[in-house]
Amino acid sequence: MKKIFYLLILGLWACEEKPKTTIDTWVPYDETAIIEKNADHESRFMRYKLIQSKISDRNDLWAQIEPQISDFSLKDYEKLKPIILEQDMMSLQNAIDEGKLSYKQLTQWYLYRIVIFENDSLSTLNNIISINPTAVQEAIAKDENNSEEHHPIYGMPILLKDNVNFAGIPTTAGAAALKDNMAEDAFIVERLEASGAIILGKSSLSEWANFLCDGCPNGYNAIGGQTLNPYGRGEFDTGGSSSGSGSSIAANYAAGAIGTETSGSILSPSSSNSIVGLKPTVGLLSRGGIVPISSTLDTPGPMTRSVMDNAIMLSALTGEDSEDQVTVGNSPQKEYWKSLNADALKGKRLAAMKGFLEDSLYKIQVEKLKDMGAIIVEVEAPEVNLSGFLTLLNLDMKADLPHYFENYAGPSINFTSVQDVMDFNMEDSAKRIPYGQARFEGIVTDSTTASEFDTLKTRLMSEGRRYFETMMSENDLDAILSINNWTAGYAAVAHYPALTVPMGYEENGQPKGLTFIAEPFSEQKLLEYAYAFEKATQARKTPTEYK
Repeated sequence: MKKIFYLLILGLWACEEKPKTTIDTWVPYDETAIIEKNADHESRFMRYKLIQSKISDRNDLWAQIEPQISDFSLKDYEKLKPIILEQDMMSLQNAIDEGKLSYKQLTQWYLYRIVIFENDSLSTLNNIISINPTAVQEAIAKDENNSEEHHPIYGMPILLKDNVNFAGIPTTAGAAALKDNMAEDAFIVERLEASGAIILGKSSLSEWANFLCDGCPNGYNAIGGQTLNPYGRGEFDTGGSSSGSGSSIAANYAAGAIGTETSGSILSPSSSNSIVGLKPTVGLLSRGGIVPISSTLDTPGPMTRSVMDNAIMLSALTGEDSEDQVTVGNSPQKEYWKSLNADALKGKRLAAMKGFLEDSLYKIQVEKLKDMGAIIVEVEAPEVNLSGFLTLLNLDMKADLPHYFENYAGPSINFTSVQDVMDFNMEDSAKRIPYGQARFEGIVTDSTTASEFDTLKTRLMSEGRRYFETMMSENDLDAILSINNWTAGYAAVAHYPALTVPMGYEENGQPKGLTFIAEPFSEQKLLEYAYAFEKATQARKTPTEYK
């Protein structure tokens, strides 16, 4: 068992009165060694300038947690560990129904676990930005009202990527500019809470969803510092931009998490952290109350340890938002988890990308899919023209960020443009933008006209659709198999959903995901295929240092 240096448990276990749990004060540590070690890393996204935030105090996080676990002990944590660690939502609900667990205990267990690892400089992953101070109180209420049939997400502690509004704690997008952004609930948060989910807190992210600096590390933001990967702290990339959601779910800090994707920002951290991540069709889930990059491409999505949990979360997130017109008529409420079965791949025609078959893990899993009854068709991807992708993001964010400021930000936020944020950052650039703000600079200097922009958007979607439709129609395919986020840009502009599921690890221990892609609004079958694959392979392993 990992030693707990930073939890002081007062009293003896045998005492009639349970001792109170108190949390030692966090003291910043010397991060020089990890920075020097990574200075010449082969990946530019792993060359760190700093790990710890220069803006936030980690003790503010403990102030949110300590009162909520005062009656929860190490003994409680260890007793409940076999019931909770790596368990899916259905198993947790069964344990609660059997009286082995309560929603209060479940929530406290996750909070206690966060303290164990995040208040230790040798294990901290920097993946949590804030905690809901009423999470345990809400869990107690769930216990008191647990008498009727409910959605399987009921009482489950969920983390939100910190660009998703949640009333009661700031929504920062990792940026100093939004440090005090006390906004109302995003539409998807209302949907989660309507089904009974408990918002545990906010996970870290690449600042402004990876659209601030150019070439900076995935997972860095001014508020939370540098997020790390539990499969190799400082060794492996977390992926971005939903890095905190990926890292925290891999480390078992919550039952599930919400990520957001423009192009790869769910698929990348999910595959990098050996979890299941779904990038839904644009239009299935509301973006209302989420700090944006691109209204053309953005979508939230679930990030979980299992496909079953992913289906459960997706079902709770759906619903038409009149303020986000792309969802109108496109977001039916389905019980996605009910149709999952282990035989879903039999007779299905799946495309293996010839260029990807050079990857040994991919090739092995393609053979396993054949053994499961799938028909594998080797295909060559067509050449398509995605030039102008960055311009699309520039022009969308130039308009969409001011829209967020005006309609969804908290009352203390007075910014009206990207330029306003840039000016704010320059007031203390060393702390606020240590990697610069080249992406923001590109936004304000982009001179593309409105008519040119409309033409560009039409062409990009047409080319993205042609990329997939050519392969699917010519080969009568049910889905296309990719790796990690390698095909994310095509799926983004085509509005195709993509679901990545763990498929194993490289020789050095780095995780890798198998990604299923299909036509718009085919989430149900993607979940079914991924579930069958997951059950047959059982590829996911808990990170060794976080068991």
